[in-house]
Amino acid sequence: MTGAKKKKKSMLWGKMHTPQCEDIIQWCRKRLPILDWAPHYNLKENLLPDTVSGIMLAVQQVTQGLAFAVLSSVHPVFGLYGSLFPAIIYAIFGMGRHVATGTFALTSLISANAVERIVPQNIQNLTTQSNTSVLGLSDFEMQRIYVAVAVSFLGGVIQVAMFVLQLGSATFVVTEPVISAMTTGAATHVVTSQVKYLLGMKMPYISGPLGFFYIYAYVFENIKSVRLEALLLSLLSIVVLVLVKELNEQFKKKIKVVLPVDLVLIIAASFACYCTNMENTYGLEVVGRIPQGIPSPRAPPMNILSAVITEAFGVALVGYVASLALAQGSAKKFKYSVDDNQEFLAHGLSNIVSSFFFCIPSAAAMGRTAGLYSTGAKTQVACLISCIFVLIVIYAIGPLLYWLPMCVLASIIVVGLKGMLIQFRDLKKYWNVDKIDWGIWVSTYVFTICFAANVGLLFGVVCTIAIVIGRFPRAMTLSIKNMKEMEFKVKTEMDSENLQQVKIISINNPLVFLNAKKFYTDLMNIIQKENACYRPLDDTSKCEQNTLLNSLSNGNCNEEVSQSCPNEKCSLILDCSGFTFFDYSGVSMLVEVYMDCKGRSVDVLLAHCTASLIKAMTYYGNLDSEKPIFFESVSAAISHIHSNKNLSKLSDHSEV
Repeated sequence: MTGAKKKKKSMLWGKMHTPQCEDIIQWCRKRLPILDWAPHYNLKENLLPDTVSGIMLAVQQVTQGLAFAVLSSVHPVFGLYGSLFPAIIYAIFGMGRHVATGTFALTSLISANAVERIVPQNIQNLTTQSNTSVLGLSDFEMQRIYVAVAVSFLGGVIQVAMFVLQLGSATFVVTEPVISAMTTGAATHVVTSQVKYLLGMKMPYISGPLGFFYIYAYVFENIKSVRLEALLLSLLSIVVLVLVKELNEQFKKKIKVVLPVDLVLIIAASFACYCTNMENTYGLEVVGRIPQGIPSPRAPPMNILSAVITEAFGVALVGYVASLALAQGSAKKFKYSVDDNQEFLAHGLSNIVSSFFFCIPSAAAMGRTAGLYSTGAKTQVACLISCIFVLIVIYAIGPLLYWLPMCVLASIIVVGLKGMLIQFRDLKKYWNVDKIDWGIWVSTYVFTICFAANVGLLFGVVCTIAIVIGRFPRAMTLSIKNMKEMEFKVKTEMDSENLQQVKIISINNPLVFLNAKKFYTDLMNIIQKENACYRPLDDTSKCEQNTLLNSLSNGNCNEEVSQSCPNEKCSLILDCSGFTFFDYSGVSMLVEVYMDCKGRSVDVLLAHCTASLIKAMTYYGNLDSEKPIFFESVSAAISHIHSNKNLSKLSDHSEV
């Protein structure tokens, strides 16, 4: 008996600890998404659009790489490296097919705080002016990049640690208004940091609380030191960039390849500066020497990690939140899914591995991602193709950028942030949908402006959670008994044949950012249930869906609902009497449910809607104006379905 027990235990132990081949393959596909999509890559359909998108992306990567390296207070060549290695790593580990990873304005700005604090500009004359063995750069430039590399490395370690702790599932607390306000505020900071280049002024580095206001105070105090030549060239560059990009956007359907105005402007400005010797004649600041090639990898300096931990957390959180929002947006647009935790791993490894190659902190950028949308990119192959052209610039074209004026580079940065800056228009949307979210947006933006992006992000999250917790105790739940009695009354009055394809779902609690995603998932699962299309009257079910069990946790559906019938259009009635309150995330998810069900040929009708909910949904989404959507009661919605079916039957008879 003892031997048999030992044998049985050893067999169980072997089953528990011996990984199967299929498990290993599944794990690799889960953690290396490139293994999932690369074998199925369609060369005939996808290679051409990916190549065109890759070329256009390379132009953006090079220009933004140079610009964001300067923003990070390091030599411009390190921005080229930051446009190469993170893109390769993310293509292997990332799940966003239309996300362009590389240098990022917000992470560069955060990194600059550490660089300027540890290696300030005023010690340049005290350091040894001899060139180092790394690319022939000075000791001062190398000390600065070592600080930026340390921020990138530690930020990546923090992101990987968050992946291990599975904190990606907690990102739902970062709502869309908070992300929009934080990125808009950070973009305002970036524009402010470029004022000295746009005006051609010599200005000390200013940061810290209220540093935004101190910069403009310094500008007005020293307004006489503005170089008119730099100001005129900046204005001309901004006008050309905005005008051509607007024309590209307007006529993108008529022209196959948009004009790479950034590249044209860089070439034209560099050539004009070289011919007229603007550097010496007018005193314009230029990019300077761009070394050729890529240096051998080197480990980040571990002795300064403790000094950059604050900036590292800022890079990890701000970079991830901004990148995840873009990945989720592309997934929603092109109908695929993104794992929040896997994105932590992808961006963490992008920062860690790239830090060994002298790269500044990286993340996905809105402008580049939007460029992939507009040029028709299909997969991450577009980003890999862009890396080939970035390599060409690093090894061949880089030295030709010596004469590029800094004011032109600053103009490219400012125009590239247009997508973030125009998020001010969201204020009208938030005001019409939920005024509390409007208040959160404004307060988060103010905190970001007055302090920093990571402080604004933290304030927005805390403020959002506090407000929701404060609103929940006042929320009244729905009386399930009354609902069932009303449904029974409707069933007895209506013809049973017409109720076979009607699903009635009652939601008994508020719909906010805490449960919006779970609400969508549960509702889609209900619609996709694999049950028979036709059921008798008694099987017409109603799911009493409590979206927030115990006020804060998600409940489950307690009854099965029939699958939508392919032969006859089904109807879904959402009883909204349980929406005691909602926020912007809840309204956007409700509209998304409506649009997805419409695509599945499922009519969605909403009953017991408050006037504020009707106004918010009408303003937010492109709802079908031809058909009535909102009804005073469930019985009114069923009566509408009944009358429509009678009309359809009448039309069928008339056709016969």
